Amino acid sequence: MLKLTQLIQRILELMKRYPGVIALGGFISGAGSFILVDRQQGLASWIATIMLLSWIWLMLENSLTQLFTRIFKREIPEPLLRYATQMIHQESLFFVLPFFFITTTWNSGQLVFTGLLGIAAFISITDPLYYKWLARRRWAFLALHTLTLFAALLTALPVILHLTTSQSFKWALGIAVALSFPSLASIFPIRTVRNALAILSITLGIGAVGWVLRSWVPPATLWMTDVAISTQLQDRTPGDSLEEVSVEQIRNGGLYAYTAINAPRGLDERIWHVWQFNGKEVDRIALDIHGGRKEGYRAWTHKQNFPADPTGKWQVRVLTEDGQMIGVLRFSVPGSTPAKEK
Repeated sequence: MLKLTQLIQRILELMKRYPGVIALGGFISGAGSFILVDRQQGLASWIATIMLLSWIWLMLENSLTQLFTRIFKREIPEPLLRYATQMIHQESLFFVLPFFFITTTWNSGQLVFTGLLGIAAFISITDPLYYKWLARRRWAFLALHTLTLFAALLTALPVILHLTTSQSFKWALGIAVALSFPSLASIFPIRTVRNALAILSITLGIGAVGWVLRSWVPPATLWMTDVAISTQLQDRTPGDSLEEVSVEQIRNGGLYAYTAINAPRGLDERIWHVWQFNGKEVDRIALDIHGGRKEGYRAWTHKQNFPADPTGKWQVRVLTEDGQMIGVLRFSVPGSTPAKEK
């Protein structure tokens, strides 16, 4: 037992001396898993499973440490528990960041969610922030804890269970909200029924906000590998991608919105091409995609019924069934230029 204690102390000393190694290991595992998902290799499922198992341990930390004490008649050193929690946060955050970095539509509200993950990752590797600022603010620690778990579930569930993005979002949000209730109860002890109802209302409010802002959350395992707005499509290949389209081109044959979307093997997903004109939705067309193709599953919509005056700014938003945005295609239709007088 003396040797075990010495080994633990040695590990703690190394972790204090090289705190960035844990974060680097998390980032490498995340980047490696992202590459494996991209190449459709089963090892990615094992990496994601290990990440979730570490979170199960974290959720049951108090019970497991008590069990360890009863069996071995010794307590696990508290510094080791603190560093273990920090390590799981670091591993999880740097595991999910490569997925969200590639799937984020940066000129949308998704920038906020991925930015928060980046800030959380920075805090997790900065000891003064993590231990002196975060640890003293229980609400901030629980917020980081819940955000990290939510992001980890969004990334792991489609890989492990082949759930659709919509199903994964509902499960991840439901689990995060359910776990936030005991977390809030630890900050605001339940002494009366009124207190319990207040905490329950806050918990449900967190879930409602998450659902309303779902379009701000990138679909962690879906990303576009190729896009085009074109007047031509032949053999599932679009013509030149256009940023500006004339009224004559629209009238002659309409426009194709082409997207190639990468998805994990075995994942069947319904997405939507939502055509918007000057900020207003004018068409919503469903498409079914199938994962497994390295270059992405190719799908397109062909729009021919344009307004009498189509001049203005157009967007084709690519959305999941629950409204998470995979990407946006933009083009404009300029007005006709009047002929100059001679």
